[in-house]
Amino acid sequence: MKRHPFLLLLILLLFGPQRLHPQSVLAIKIDGSINPAAAEFIHNTIRQAKESGAQCLIIQLNTPGGLLKSTRVIVSDILESPVPIVVYVAPGGGHAGSAGVFITLAAHIAAMAPGTNIGAAHPVSMQGGQDSVMSEKATNDAAAFIRTIAEKRNRNLAWAEEAVRNSVSITETEALKLRVIDLIAESMDSLLVRIDGREVRVLSGTVILETAGATIEQVEMGTVERLLDTLSDPNIAYILFMIGIYGLLFELYNPGSMLPGVVGVISLILAFYSLHTLPINYAGFALIVFAIILFIAEIKITSYGLLSVGGVVSLLLGSMMLIRTDSGLEFIEISWSVIITSTALTLIFFSFIIGLGLKAQRRKPTTGSEGIIEEVGEAMTAITSGGSVRVHGEIWNAQSTSGPIKKGARVRVTKIHGLTLTVEEVR
Repeated sequence: MKRHPFLLLLILLLFGPQRLHPQSVLAIKIDGSINPAAAEFIHNTIRQAKESGAQCLIIQLNTPGGLLKSTRVIVSDILESPVPIVVYVAPGGGHAGSAGVFITLAAHIAAMAPGTNIGAAHPVSMQGGQDSVMSEKATNDAAAFIRTIAEKRNRNLAWAEEAVRNSVSITETEALKLRVIDLIAESMDSLLVRIDGREVRVLSGTVILETAGATIEQVEMGTVERLLDTLSDPNIAYILFMIGIYGLLFELYNPGSMLPGVVGVISLILAFYSLHTLPINYAGFALIVFAIILFIAEIKITSYGLLSVGGVVSLLLGSMMLIRTDSGLEFIEISWSVIITSTALTLIFFSFIIGLGLKAQRRKPTTGSEGIIEEVGEAMTAITSGGSVRVHGEIWNAQSTSGPIKKGARVRVTKIHGLTLTVEEVR
């Protein structure tokens, strides 16, 4: 009987080691658009969760939506994940819109915080307006995609399709009632308690979560991922594009300066990377390119500012149209303040350049015979039929048209004949 405690301890060591060591979970935050950087971040974190033996990966989600291509990559990673994935729509006031609906429904466990909402997943074209046939094809494809996810996770199939076809959106309490999500949790700690003991089926089999009291390891984006995520902001893309244009124009106005050209090319390359992930309207892009052509033409053609004015108008219209905004998603809109500021700076820049050009054209010549006319000098000798004067520090032969002029008097040049100036006394 005295050996029973030791026997019990041996059994616990052999069959219950997981209870003797604290469990851990990985957690990440996706707070913004769904883009290639977010997809890469989730993919890498799933691999890290597997390698570290974490109980699960929690994705705290707050997004207005994003790219369908990136969404498909994320959903595929979640469905194929060897580690249970928990999507937690938080904090209060946050939402899982558009692409966020697909990601939330794909999770092994879907949860929402109080005061959040989910929905509005209607697809949006990336290349401008679509005709009714193409729009219907895109909608049907997205509807089939979300039905597949909902069926895989045993969620409300009818509501999922309505979110795509009719852009419906619901609160967290409605989502729980309609079996769109699994639970509502007030905080991350509350979530860990609520999912403790749940059975989750992954590719390798069924896993029982042991998350009560587990430590949360928060994983942040790496430097490269943060850079790519920043470049996916349409305002950043637009600013880089404008810096690239200015850099090239400065280089054309001042050949050989090098630095503006280098900065311009680098900015344009980064802008093109960013723009390829955004819903570009090619009519707007064409207007901006046309504005660049007009600005370059202003360098070679004397138009007294007409080409620059046309370029500024084309730039403004192109900027307004560059990013499609009919999807209602905040993250794919270029801020009006950015557009107006960029256009105003462009107008000021070219007004300054044009002003300098016009001023130079109207300026009185300072060299040659034209530059000496109307200049004031000093009589070096008395001038009757002839004499000499000093003008611009030079000694000239002079003759008077206003009668005799005394030595030292101030004179004004009226004409020039060879090396002889015709002068008159300044009274």
